[in-house]
Amino acid sequence: MGQARLLLEDGTLFTGTSFGSEGESVGEVVFNTGITGYQEVLSDPSYCGQIVTMTFPLIGNYGITRDDFESIRPFVHGFVVREHEEVPSNWRAQLSVSSLLKEYDILGISGIDTRMLTRKIRNFGAMKGIITTGTESVTELTERMGATRFMTDQVSRVSARNVIHVPGDRERVVLVDFGSKSGILRELTKRGCDVVVVPHDTTADQIRKMNPDGIQLSNGPGDPKDVLYATEMIKELLGEVPLFGICLGHQLFALACGGDTEKLKFGHRGGNHPVKELATNRCYITSQNHGYTVNEASIQSTELEVTHINNNDKSIEGLKHKTYPAFSVQYHPEAAPGPFDSSYLFDQFVEMIREHKKNNPQLPRQAQISAEAQTASATRRGEFAYAQK
Repeated sequence: MGQARLLLEDGTLFTGTSFGSEGESVGEVVFNTGITGYQEVLSDPSYCGQIVTMTFPLIGNYGITRDDFESIRPFVHGFVVREHEEVPSNWRAQLSVSSLLKEYDILGISGIDTRMLTRKIRNFGAMKGIITTGTESVTELTERMGATRFMTDQVSRVSARNVIHVPGDRERVVLVDFGSKSGILRELTKRGCDVVVVPHDTTADQIRKMNPDGIQLSNGPGDPKDVLYATEMIKELLGEVPLFGICLGHQLFALACGGDTEKLKFGHRGGNHPVKELATNRCYITSQNHGYTVNEASIQSTELEVTHINNNDKSIEGLKHKTYPAFSVQYHPEAAPGPFDSSYLFDQFVEMIREHKKNNPQLPRQAQISAEAQTASATRRGEFAYAQK
């Protein structure tokens, strides 16, 4: 293992030991406060474009297993730890963290003061950084970092390319994939849902043709205002079928309803964030990963109502529509990693779908086909009569 360096845009330089791949990588430096779950962090698509610092000092002790991935591959742009364990000790381990990073050409740096780095981010906010295993001067690294812009197309990079059908025998849910974690799909299929996963840029008309009973807006990376095309789809479908947004999906739901979003100073990332449900005053410990939040003042003139708040900084953690069957949360009820306190929200979503179908019964499919045929026939007769005049 050779030397690696992490340079922040404010000029702070950390020198440590390299693990994983070699080379150079630029990204937004953030921190995660989870004690366990580093594999789920690495494979969470919401970290695309970011260099992730783990605040827990020992990482890699239980290794990596394919069963715990939250996506098909890691998307982080760098991994920063205090102490990296090269030889995992767990019967489920299939490879080490270093081997995983090498496989996907991701740089890791260990042996630095992650407490100092975390305090700097907390005090001054998330900032750009560059990891390198090369010998370039600080001046050269600063120039390269300055010439590299933050990504704005993360969602298109991590979203599904094609429609994926996961059969179930109950309610059909269209899962719009902005960078969805596998945990969301697991929670839906666990409840028997017939799930259709669609790409991030799927239109409202394309979704209607799938005849959904409900729509799930997934989590995803980056600034929600880079995905404004999705808000048009949400506006069109709002009220037609129940809708449930998670993380980025929550922010897009707010934007579609007339709200606004803003960047947090250093974000919420970890499995220990307290969230209060306003209806019950009950506090849930939640898993979170986001750098943006819904601006509270912006929703005052909308049809949205705040349902949950963060107990640390009082930012909005949940919303519901006052008229339509639609709600969202900023945190991750599917957890993975983190506590499963909030998995009940998927039950609420399924119950909302059933209640909506009960109150809005549809004609049997045969009756719909017959009505469409009669309409087409009448149109053809009208066209013929007009042609004879």
